[in-house]
Amino acid sequence: MDWVTWIERWGEPTVLAVCGLVAGLGFGFFAQRSRFCLRAAVIEFWHGKFGDKLTVWLLSFGAAIMGVQLLIILGELDVSTARQLSARGSMSGALIGGLIFGAGMVMTRGCASRLLVLSANGNLRALLSGLVFAVTAQASLGGALSPLRGVISSWWVVDGGPSRSLLAQLGAGPWDGLVLAFVWLITALFFAYYSGWSFWKWAGGLGTGLMVALAWALSYKVMANSFEPVQIQGLTFSGPSADWLMRVLAEPGEPWSFGLGLMPGVFLGSFLGALVGGDLKLEGFNGAYTMPRYIIGAVLMGFGSMLAGGCAVGAGMTGGSIFAVTAWVTLGGMWVGGGLADRLLDRPGNTALQAPTSPVAPASSTAP
Repeated sequence: MDWVTWIERWGEPTVLAVCGLVAGLGFGFFAQRSRFCLRAAVIEFWHGKFGDKLTVWLLSFGAAIMGVQLLIILGELDVSTARQLSARGSMSGALIGGLIFGAGMVMTRGCASRLLVLSANGNLRALLSGLVFAVTAQASLGGALSPLRGVISSWWVVDGGPSRSLLAQLGAGPWDGLVLAFVWLITALFFAYYSGWSFWKWAGGLGTGLMVALAWALSYKVMANSFEPVQIQGLTFSGPSADWLMRVLAEPGEPWSFGLGLMPGVFLGSFLGALVGGDLKLEGFNGAYTMPRYIIGAVLMGFGSMLAGGCAVGAGMTGGSIFAVTAWVTLGGMWVGGGLADRLLDRPGNTALQAPTSPVAPASSTAP
């Protein structure tokens, strides 16, 4: 593959957008077929159940780390210039943003990537939540919520470089990361094997994680073969959601990018996955009290993602796969915030913002 020829002919923005489209297609398809969902995994964990959703997430996360660390060891990837490692970060933003995002994803019954996947399957609740998420993300990036985000982010700042790398802080390297990923992956494979999974559970779980590694690899190839400065990047949905919102509402002025190609790729990939599995189904809201729950949850996710520097996939899996310390703090916050929200909102007897019990599965359920 002659990357230089492609870049000279089409330009960096177009090639990056195509790379995002390819990675998005794979992610959307595999995530749809495996029912990949951090929210459901968090709920299973806090309910003391090691079920399919938790196993799928662990399998995907393990595959993402293993794929990325192998690429680094083989010399096919260098993530030292990734913003999650090279730029200044906020530990306070990572922790508080993760907690807020975790609560929001329980309220909307899915993180940002899950909402996009479900929207392509005909879920109107997810579509509305995704739109609110995008509006809030843009408001947090450069709008009314931006000052609040800046204040919280300034409470505890960490410099870029080794101080943002968890492996560097522990005096470890890519081989150590690979060993950790192997242990993580073997644990998930053990539970998956004894659960009698179908082919698509296996392929979907592994494929979802490997798309994180593919996204890093593709953007790195463009950066390494470009004569113009290009930022290496991976899968994330908060920034691209805000970018697409502005591209729709205003006259397109910004060039194409990896993220702008990613979003339609995920949507199309999920649609194809639903088509293969016969999962296309138009769904709306059930009961008046569910709409406020979804809207509030989407607002929390939009603000939390921008505060934390990414969503469950962007900060959690993508940043976690390169061992960015802020990403692991964010991920921990999401697990805690999601568990607390499930306990407070969906415990028996609390119906104020509780998810419907029929015909839609409750939010505390592990159903997709």
